[in-house]
Amino acid sequence: MSASADSQASAFSAAELEFLAEDEIIEIVPNMRMDPLNFVSGDFGPFRPQIATQVPLWLAVALKKRGKCMIRPPEWMAVEKLTQVLEAERDSEKFQPLPFHYVEISRLLFDHAREDIPDVYMVRSLIEDIKDVRFHKIGTGLEIISKERTYALRLKNLSAMEANIVRPFVTSALETFYKLSSPEMIQESDHLSNRQPQVTNRGPRRQLKDR
Repeated sequence: MSASADSQASAFSAAELEFLAEDEIIEIVPNMRMDPLNFVSGDFGPFRPQIATQVPLWLAVALKKRGKCMIRPPEWMAVEKLTQVLEAERDSEKFQPLPFHYVEISRLLFDHAREDIPDVYMVRSLIEDIKDVRFHKIGTGLEIISKERTYALRLKNLSAMEANIVRPFVTSALETFYKLSSPEMIQESDHLSNRQPQVTNRGPRRQLKDR
């Protein structure tokens, strides 16, 4: 299998990233009484009406679908916080710190708990703007490494989705750079550049007689 095919195979699908994001912890406010729930990943509960508790996102969504709780959006999803992040993203070349699964978490909450999100349309718009600005930075970075010989690349504060998009290209590009810089490739390049054109010895030339 080629390096490009290996890189494509290593990328996660959107569904797989969402599955991983569902293990993130989030706060809910139950409207029912229930004993603790025991899972391999841990114990959650007990659940008491109007008393906030923390559970994995997948459990919060499951309880929400059954009308058993309200989901409290994380603090970073507040309009004020997102506005600050967007301004900082626009003013800096660096990526601002956001939860690793901010895209997947927000998507799940928009799909299953939008009525629990204050100013949901503004929140959605701000997150989309942040994604657009960050994607532009990623595109600029990929353009730079495609033009220059680079042996390592550090992209701090990328989210899961952003890293997933970048990984195949960067992996393939770095593998190509390493191959071009390997001793074998350098020796072969030097050998080709030092080769002199060989003139075939056709024997003594015959002199033409004057007429």
